Amino acid sequence: MLDSEIENNSSEQKSESEYGYVGEFAKESIYSDAHYTPAGEGPVPPRYYTPPEPKKAEKHEKSGKGGRILGIIALCLVCALLGGLVGASFMGRSLDGRIAALEDARTEQALERITEAAAAGSADSAQTATAVKNDSAALTASAIYAQACSQVVGVTTEVTYTNFFGMNSSSAVSGTGFIVSEDGYILTNYHVIELAAQNDKDVNVILYDGTRYTASIVGYEKYNDVAVLKIDANGLKPVSFGNSDSLSVGDLVYAVGNPLGELDFSMSTGHVSALDRAITSDESGVAINMFQIDAAVNSGNSGGPVYNAAGEVVGIVTAKYASTGVEGLGFAIPINDAVKIASDLITKGYVTGKAYMGVQIDQRYNSLYSQYYNMPLGAYVYSVEDGSCAEKAGLLAKDIITRLGDQDITGYTDLTSALHGFSAGDTTSMTVYRGGEEVTLTITFDEAKN
Repeated sequence: MLDSEIENNSSEQKSESEYGYVGEFAKESIYSDAHYTPAGEGPVPPRYYTPPEPKKAEKHEKSGKGGRILGIIALCLVCALLGGLVGASFMGRSLDGRIAALEDARTEQALERITEAAAAGSADSAQTATAVKNDSAALTASAIYAQACSQVVGVTTEVTYTNFFGMNSSSAVSGTGFIVSEDGYILTNYHVIELAAQNDKDVNVILYDGTRYTASIVGYEKYNDVAVLKIDANGLKPVSFGNSDSLSVGDLVYAVGNPLGELDFSMSTGHVSALDRAITSDESGVAINMFQIDAAVNSGNSGGPVYNAAGEVVGIVTAKYASTGVEGLGFAIPINDAVKIASDLITKGYVTGKAYMGVQIDQRYNSLYSQYYNMPLGAYVYSVEDGSCAEKAGLLAKDIITRLGDQDITGYTDLTSALHGFSAGDTTSMTVYRGGEEVTLTITFDEAKN
């Protein structure tokens, strides 16, 4: 957010890095009642009572009336016994009939319940299938991948440097980008092409079919980590933009890119884990608003698109939490923010609305200087640009800015971060240390033109 003079005064060395979810009747039956044994799986219980066989009476020679009485009694007993047996047999058949009828009724009820449940399940499945079919916005993962292969590109740069032994060496920096216009505009992260931009090196773009182009850098905004490239091509297939403001936690997303710079055109699947995360990168030191995803992303994925279930790009993969043992913490710049920046870079060459102070900060001033000279920590003003808002506010060289708005300033990085929170035309207070005392100034920011 600071002007180019502040940036040019930086002596900090940079290196490419990543930011630091059966129906119950389909189940096999299990008998829960231990006392119940289904028919055919145990001995058949008796259906009637069989009396014990009577003992044979000893023979006695009887005569006359006594013998006839005993015969009558025996006949009665036999008749009673036969009647009981017939009755028992009849009752047994009657009981068998009632039991069989009861079993048939229970079987019919069970069949009815199963049939009803199956019919309900079929209806639900039909409704779900119809809903998916009628939802023309939804795409399968394979369809999104096929689409992405014609929209996603690999981005590589080769940087030559002098190594520890004084010998020239080179290294390749790999990342991802995606096509945003038929005539070759490509969106990616600034940190993917940072070294090439700083060292005036070529940036190469590789399409899915292997076609390679040398790209020109149209522009970039380092504090939002967005860059625009341009290749000399026509008839390309650009992405369709979704609305990142409508994202919700739990939404399905797909990330496509080149993890590790070697596994070209890999797709990972996940969900939106959180929204509005303030993530600070190693490159800019400024907190950027991003949304969190649990799709796997790695070095080389940077600059690649995040697709929603409709195949629309809703974000730019930008960062992952780089710590051993930590997984599923990826972050992406909302596409609504990135598109505005890209549009400004393409049409005007700079991002409109950025706050500008017009000062040069001496980054050598740190805690050692502060302690040695018994002065507060802050952003030490090396010079003030003539006619700038800083000069109009009364800021002087050798002032130490200790507060801007409601944020304490302990150095250049804090000042840059605080300035990033303002827009051109905003007015705020500024506290500076000058000649042993604090002075409060009021500043209205200019607009940065680069």
